[in-house]
Amino acid sequence: MAVPARRTSKAKKNKRRSSVWKLDAPTLVKCPNCSGYTVPHKVCKNCGYYNGKEIVSKD
Repeated sequence: MAVPARRTSKAKKNKRRSSVWKLDAPTLVKCPNCSGYTVPHKVCKNCGYYNGKEIVSKD
């Protein structure tokens, strides 16, 4: 069984773990129907259209 040659310091360990919580901003695209920003491959929350068809009725 392998044994570490020397102990990993607290600073080294924390530097390695620090990048885990950072998130990327979501990708946004313009809706071709209403020109509102929406997440790709999802129904537009502003108008209810997806792929040129009305999926959710917004009355």
